[in-house]
Amino acid sequence: MRTQVAIVGAGPAGLLLSHLLHLQGIESVVLERRDRDYVESRVRAGVLEHGTVEMLRETGVGARMDAEGMVHEGTILRFDHHSHRVDFRELVDRTITVYGQQEVVKDLIARRLADGADLRFEVDDVAIGGLDTDRPTVTAGGETLSADVVVGADGFHGISREHLKGLETVDRTYAFSWLGILAEAPPSTAELVYARHENGFALHSMRSPSITRMYLQVPADEVLADWSDDRIWSELHTRLADDDGFTLTEGPLLDKGITPMRSFVATPMQTGRLVTCGDAAHIVPPTGAKGMNLALADVRVLSHAIGGLLTDGREDLFEAYTDTALRRVWRATWFSWWMTSMLHVQGDDPFADRLALAQLAQVAASRPAAAMLAESYTGLPYEQGWSYR
Repeated sequence: MRTQVAIVGAGPAGLLLSHLLHLQGIESVVLERRDRDYVESRVRAGVLEHGTVEMLRETGVGARMDAEGMVHEGTILRFDHHSHRVDFRELVDRTITVYGQQEVVKDLIARRLADGADLRFEVDDVAIGGLDTDRPTVTAGGETLSADVVVGADGFHGISREHLKGLETVDRTYAFSWLGILAEAPPSTAELVYARHENGFALHSMRSPSITRMYLQVPADEVLADWSDDRIWSELHTRLADDDGFTLTEGPLLDKGITPMRSFVATPMQTGRLVTCGDAAHIVPPTGAKGMNLALADVRVLSHAIGGLLTDGREDLFEAYTDTALRRVWRATWFSWWMTSMLHVQGDDPFADRLALAQLAQVAASRPAAAMLAESYTGLPYEQGWSYR
């Protein structure tokens, strides 16, 4: 069998790439080892940058997001028991939208199927070959697919990255994790709250007007079984409290888990006609809300590059993909590290803790510092439009 682009992975990156290529008249096949129900229901990121929202809207997959997403014009930083609002709209004239990653995936799958896309779920034994030719292959389920380009959008634990030649990786593993909960409770505030407390970091977020998403900083080796629902709520009340009488609304827990914190960047992001994007190439801690947005930014660049290669035979954009994508990757990696170091307690490093408090005070007191946070959080400008044409 043959296609123009074989995409391994049906997360938001792989699905959006398939959609953007379709808009350029380029066919693709998307291969996913999980079933459709799994990829449409797994709870991941929930904050969309301003540019991500515009891209989804402009490419025809933003109608439900516009109807159901919650637009936020700022966020709250809470430290020393005081709250300080960073006004995105006033500082950089941009906003974010709270809309779950699983909802983006649902919208993309529905659109791709409506457009007649070849999406294959529950595909086992995926293997990539032919990378020394201009027609690499993907073998899956006993069937071999020949393509002009193979895209690894298969996540951090996928198979694509191991095929990159001359691969170099840099990473940082943090000494703490996030204990996250999904609660059937209306949000206690209209905007996200990032709180730095003596006990550790806490985040109050939301997924809908009736579902709250919250996190607690815990040691990296923490055991989930040690955290009863009562203990979780008690700690959330403590860390999110402020001198203005903030009240946290409780509700039944729908899900809880522990997420490790790490930064990871792999380069190059391509070898021959194999390219990677999203978590297959880089990981950021979730503090800066960059993970999914960065993956979709990769796809924006990649759709442009593949469009030039397959439509007009231009190799320059494709060959420059790694360098172009990594400029944004490293800026987002820095921002995520900065937010993480500023908001989390380093109990064994009082010097780092004092620096973190000084950084928070600077953001609270300085308009340029607050504007820098607002610009990075709402999303850096794109280098080009979504389409090759």
